[in-house]
Amino acid sequence: MGDYDEDTAFLGQTGPYFWITFFLLNTVFVSTGFNGLYIVFVGATPKHHCVVPDVNLTKEWRNAIIPFTIVDGEEVQSQCSRYRLDVVRNLSAEGYIPGRDVNLTNLEQEGCLDGWNYSKEIYQSNIVTEWDLVCDNQWKVPFASSTLFVGYLVGSLISGQLSDRFGRKKVVFISLGAQCVSVLLQSFSHSWRMFCIMFLFVGASQISIYISAFVLGTELLSKTMRVLFTTLGAFLFYCIGYMTLPWIAYGIREWRTLLAVLSMTAVVYIPLWWFIPESPRWLITQGRVEEAEAIVRDAARKNKVEAPPVIFKEFEAMPPSKTYTMLDVLKSKNIRCITVMCLLLWMAINVGYFGLSLNTSNLSGNPFMNCFLSATTEVPAYVVSTWLLKKCPRRALLSLFLIIGGGVLLLIQFIPDTLQYVALALEMTGKFGFTMAFSIVYIYTAEIYPTVLRNVGMGMCSSAARIGSITAPYVIYLGTYNKALPYILMGSLTLASSVVNFFLPETLNKDLPETVEEMQECQGLCSGPKKKKYVENGGRGNPPILREAKPDVQTLTL
Repeated sequence: MGDYDEDTAFLGQTGPYFWITFFLLNTVFVSTGFNGLYIVFVGATPKHHCVVPDVNLTKEWRNAIIPFTIVDGEEVQSQCSRYRLDVVRNLSAEGYIPGRDVNLTNLEQEGCLDGWNYSKEIYQSNIVTEWDLVCDNQWKVPFASSTLFVGYLVGSLISGQLSDRFGRKKVVFISLGAQCVSVLLQSFSHSWRMFCIMFLFVGASQISIYISAFVLGTELLSKTMRVLFTTLGAFLFYCIGYMTLPWIAYGIREWRTLLAVLSMTAVVYIPLWWFIPESPRWLITQGRVEEAEAIVRDAARKNKVEAPPVIFKEFEAMPPSKTYTMLDVLKSKNIRCITVMCLLLWMAINVGYFGLSLNTSNLSGNPFMNCFLSATTEVPAYVVSTWLLKKCPRRALLSLFLIIGGGVLLLIQFIPDTLQYVALALEMTGKFGFTMAFSIVYIYTAEIYPTVLRNVGMGMCSSAARIGSITAPYVIYLGTYNKALPYILMGSLTLASSVVNFFLPETLNKDLPETVEEMQECQGLCSGPKKKKYVENGGRGNPPILREAKPDVQTLTL
């Protein structure tokens, strides 16, 4: 098969065609930013207490019917119980005064049999207030959040096969349409179950957009533009969407209207169908060379360069090569250990990253500003990580930011409630550390695995990441029992993963391994005995004697 980069070298590395394609494709990632985490607002739990029916109660008993309880060392009104209404009504009718004539601690309590009153100070309505997802039903909120990430898992498994069969461009725009319809239908949900089912489709279509557009960009752009696209472009434009979300939610406090507006933003992408081309690389693999040439000639016209009469050389069928599967990962002790450690890393990073992203509505202060700050911290993280990866060892860099991310989370529990801004600053520092680790682990993992196993290895790590993100809502849910529990769990898991990371091989300034044999050995307990080289050493007329060869002295420039 011919060399595509060599055949299209006449286009240059930059030019109007590449820059226009770069920006148009990146605008697609904006939609994944503000359609991904609206559950932060749609599933937030406002202040609430039991409804007190309009019965004949004195003012004193109406104020006292909701008991007080201790939460995180602070006395607050109970959100899930009240004193028995029939008992309170009788005491009120007999003229008793609560606290003076009656010891309230001795009164029997009951659940919120008549429903709840919700504060509308921040949200006019959301799924919590509409379907009473509090108290015994509080678990339904993290379950709803996790269905989004289950959709991520499903979408990541099928989007690659769909784009390989039908084309990258088609899958991108079909996924945009599916996301629009899914979010719109979700806004008409008549029950919590329907909301969760539609959220699964939202997740599957959203990750399909991300993966397909990412692949399309890497195949359309030149080598120079490809590096900028994969390291900064996609991530930064995702952040733009993420930073836009809280301001849209701030202006629209009713959840159904919010989702309807978010779904309609996909309409702006319809004209892009006529400006974003299909991948010529994919067309060539399908035998559609003429269509591929037409796209490249159009690119040459926009870049104002002359295309040769024949662009693509004769493409010959490649001999079939061995196909590697997950079973090949299990055959070698070295690859098994490296894979297990990578899976733990990806899972821990995703638990921390999505845990902190989902937790912004639970922080002190304005939830919209907290979400905006959480999104803003990602911008410098992606820029700095791109710069550091060019010069710094991956292993030390990843461990450093895992320690920063996990360490500050463990410190938050020691910050008194009077210093809310300090706790918020620590949480944003933790988000910065996790975002740095998130961007570094992608590059690091790809450099560890050999070419023949890279897709398999990255696929397994991506699945582990989805498991971590599915778990994240439940980690945050632990905060309903003790607000320090999520931080302790995420911090401890992250610090443990930073220790595991030290056993992985360093990849800075090393050639990418092509075969399993070229893959580096992991460090520590998993590393086997080094193979010794032997040479013959026998005198004239004597049988050869094998002796251990002296190791070659090599200098590696880091």
